[in-house]
Amino acid sequence: MSVSPMNRRAFMQKSAVTGAAVATAGAVGAGPAQAADHHPGHRPRTWSFSILGTTDLHSHVFDWDYYLDAAYSDKAGNSVGIARVATLVKQQREAKGEDHVLLVDAGDIIQGTSLAYYFARVDPINGTGGTHGPRHPMATAMNHMRYDAAALGNHEFNYGIDLLRKFESQCRFPLLGANALDAKTLRPAFQPYTVKRIRVPGAPDIKVGILGLTNPGIALWDKDNVSGRMVFPGLVEQAKKYVPRLRALGCDVVFLTDHSGLDGSSSYGSELPYVENASNLVAEQVPGIDAILVGHTHVEVSSYTVKNEQTGEDVLLSEPYCWGMRLTVFDFDLELHHGQWKVTGKKAQTLSPSNVEEDPEITRLLKADHELVVKYVNTPVGTCSTDLSAAESCWKDVPIMDFIHQVQMATVATGLSSADAALPLISVAAPFSRTADIPAGSVTIKDIAGLYIYDNTLYGKKLTGAQLKDYLEYAAKYYHQVPSGTKVDTATLTNANSFWDYMYDTAAGVDYDIDIAQPEGSRIKNLSHKGAPVADDQVFVVAVNNYRANGGSGYPHIAAADIAYSSTNEIRQLMIDYVTAKGALNPADFAVTNWKLTQNGTAVF
Repeated sequence: MSVSPMNRRAFMQKSAVTGAAVATAGAVGAGPAQAADHHPGHRPRTWSFSILGTTDLHSHVFDWDYYLDAAYSDKAGNSVGIARVATLVKQQREAKGEDHVLLVDAGDIIQGTSLAYYFARVDPINGTGGTHGPRHPMATAMNHMRYDAAALGNHEFNYGIDLLRKFESQCRFPLLGANALDAKTLRPAFQPYTVKRIRVPGAPDIKVGILGLTNPGIALWDKDNVSGRMVFPGLVEQAKKYVPRLRALGCDVVFLTDHSGLDGSSSYGSELPYVENASNLVAEQVPGIDAILVGHTHVEVSSYTVKNEQTGEDVLLSEPYCWGMRLTVFDFDLELHHGQWKVTGKKAQTLSPSNVEEDPEITRLLKADHELVVKYVNTPVGTCSTDLSAAESCWKDVPIMDFIHQVQMATVATGLSSADAALPLISVAAPFSRTADIPAGSVTIKDIAGLYIYDNTLYGKKLTGAQLKDYLEYAAKYYHQVPSGTKVDTATLTNANSFWDYMYDTAAGVDYDIDIAQPEGSRIKNLSHKGAPVADDQVFVVAVNNYRANGGSGYPHIAAADIAYSSTNEIRQLMIDYVTAKGALNPADFAVTNWKLTQNGTAVF
């Protein structure tokens, strides 16, 4: 699950197994753009080239918001989509020469939009019933743009390894994952690296080693898809193994593409022994790296330098935001010394594609796919008796969130054993989008998809009353402490501790208050079930999504809790099915106000 775009503010304030043989790609030949001192008949002593980088594209092809059925728009004036990025890439190649440009991605390619869901579930690329599926639009676009490599992102595994393998087969570039290993052999399940040769007339080729690293959190977040099949050791550990190998192969430049942020943090606490956002640690602890393309955290870091603790050399890092909002340009200068190329200069910057047009060839290639998805998301599934808004869902118990809770509890209830069915059933869920709105009148797929934006599946897990209280206390650290008598400002109330909206769970099926005047750990008051205080040893079945159930966001107890129910059906689809079956969405059927914010016992709203 990707980190909220709000995280960029916090960061800037703080600053089945394939062969793992090396794929030595076709060499990049000499072209029209050459350094100023390259004269015919002279052996060149200097050369320059660039590596362009994207990350967290999340199947944004065009500058379009499928949830709103409109062109993408935000307050910052950003555009989204690989089609615009393609135009920037074309401009870079024209300015510098085809032979001076490589193109790399840092992962999270095939999940994140309705287009991604369509080609994974509605008309899956790996086919159904023995039929051949379509080509993934992202494979089509990235092949057209001539990507040289892409790292595996954690969301690549959301739809299962088989679909990922099919996507891999459709790409004309390698998907790299040096720390994605086969669980039985502990050998790389995907190609760990690739080596590109840049032709220099009259001089040795420049060898560029590109190492790909993915996120260890996959072991938690997609446990259902990877458990027993793949394991994911740390980035530092695997970089220490493969960077020396690339240098031994004679690579003049070693470039990493990491689906891992650069602040050393982990959202999953101690659930895993490996750091989630480890790119800065890789740069610091592994000698021999020139630069790192960073992903995963959805922030823009144009240029960031880390000094390697062993060599004292500077490692250059850059993260180009997400969704195709930016393109990173790494520029490298090299000199030839005794027959070997040495990096003498490097810099990075991010470019915005918002002022260029979409690439007409990508438009031609993918317009039909896009229109198919637009038609799909506009399919009516029922009606709604009144407008349901998520605008206040982060500080009030609103009916639109109770819709999620109702579907989760109703679904889990149908799949419990007789013994577990006798236990009290509750639900936890997060407000993923404050802009979500289900309108009065006709309800379409896009209305529900805009409320539940992730492809999570559903679990039922058992927690005791004491564990449930711990769980809710953990969620309550989402709020800044506001002393009694101080006016509560919703603009500054939430997201304390870099705890983003998607991480904040509310509960249904129990009643409780969150006293924001109290310090963290002492905020949950009056926790009760059906009018009686919740006992520490009372056992509940908790309806919860797979991301949280497997340890996502570091909630206590839930990852180790006993399983009472599990399903491979997406919660979003369960919500669509609920509306389709009922024909009408009426908050009178599910809306219950069971929690509220207080200050020393006095309700805030």
